[in-house]
Amino acid sequence: MSRLEDYGRRFANIEFERRDGVLQVRLHTDGGPLKWGALDGSVHSQLGEAFYQIARDLDNRVVILTGTGDAFCNAMNYAELPPEPLAQIWPRLQREGQDLLMQLLDVPVPVIGAINGPALIHAELLVLSDIVLASSHAEISDQAHFVHGVVPADGVQIVWPMLIGHNRARHFLLTGERMTAQRAWELGVVGEVVQPEALLDRAWEIARDLAAKPIETLRYTRAVFAQPFKRRMVDELGYGLALEGLAGIAAQSGKT
Repeated sequence: MSRLEDYGRRFANIEFERRDGVLQVRLHTDGGPLKWGALDGSVHSQLGEAFYQIARDLDNRVVILTGTGDAFCNAMNYAELPPEPLAQIWPRLQREGQDLLMQLLDVPVPVIGAINGPALIHAELLVLSDIVLASSHAEISDQAHFVHGVVPADGVQIVWPMLIGHNRARHFLLTGERMTAQRAWELGVVGEVVQPEALLDRAWEIARDLAAKPIETLRYTRAVFAQPFKRRMVDELGYGLALEGLAGIAAQSGKT
């Protein structure tokens, strides 16, 4: 049995499709655009484990990461927000937050991010890809952190300065700016802007071209491209998550 059939049925918010060594990973909530949740077992828990399994499947030569419908993730799933005090669940959330990005960067083959629409929550998952495509109606923002009183330190404080520079990134994270697909292209965040109906076709076209290269070329190129991000994550991700947790716990306890 292929690993795809093994791990493909384990994740409620992730659909997998593989053809000719190209694995498409499509995130969703009940078959529609992804809504972000943080309950144990929600997408916050699933993604680190999914990336871990994807990384160990030798049949994968290229990965396409995308969403469902006309948005990638533009809302929270309020039914999947933990009811427990933050201090009680933060060890789990911190571990999952580290797994989310570190396991993604450990995927050893090229990753194509296809931004199928507004990516207002955890857009960093897509823009960390080696090739980033965006639908013309896509927007990119960070609506999950500072604009709602949360320290932006679960990796966004690393990814965005590396992509667009420190001052530009701080403005982006502190103001909740919504970056259009065209603006993202101008800033170098996105490699191509395409019409919505052509997005996945273009992603698969590029993926097939990449997959035709020798597997050693694919794996070693990915290693070269991912290493600068991995180095920064090792140095700063755990520290940032700890500060994010401390601030959240203090706010919840009424000490701020």
